[in-house]
Amino acid sequence: MEGTNPVNKKLAAALSGGAVLVLALAGCSSDDNSDKLNSWAKEVCDAVQPQAKKIEAANAAIQKETSDNSTPEDVQKTDAQAFQDMSEAYKAIGAAVTKAGAPDVDNGETKQKNAVKELNSISASYASLQQQVEKLDTKDQAKFADGLKDIAAQLDKLSTSGSDALKTLEEGDVGKAMAKQESCKSASASPSAANG
Repeated sequence: MEGTNPVNKKLAAALSGGAVLVLALAGCSSDDNSDKLNSWAKEVCDAVQPQAKKIEAANAAIQKETSDNSTPEDVQKTDAQAFQDMSEAYKAIGAAVTKAGAPDVDNGETKQKNAVKELNSISASYASLQQQVEKLDTKDQAKFADGLKDIAAQLDKLSTSGSDALKTLEEGDVGKAMAKQESCKSASASPSAANG
């Protein structure tokens, strides 16, 4: 019954890369900024924190599923739920960045639009992975493992390609303002970010 485990481990490794992406929204240095930018950062950080927790919980569920000798049915159920949670979390972060408006920096509007577009696209990717997991054949272990392998490869791509617009959004003053927010600090101080 060991067939799915190595593949699911690969899935878990790929996933934890994706979680770091949200935590990248939390900057690391601090400086004095305009009040306007600080209040923007606070709004975004406060909204990101619960979503970052949701993404971490989804990661943890998949990690746990990989350490048990789980049946394909269990793996499928856990992974599908985790992908759904992640999809919703990224969508919520995109909505929060939209609601906060453009940060008070040069090209703030462009940076904001690009980040929202990327967050929504990541959300859609996780939704599509959820559908793929749900369609896998749990009766045939070899087929199931192959299907998971495909999903792990897509996840890998997702976690590496996903953070460019977010990085751009939080360059310079935006990152500094976010770093000062308690809610961003606690989001970035999580264990999964420390390992990344």
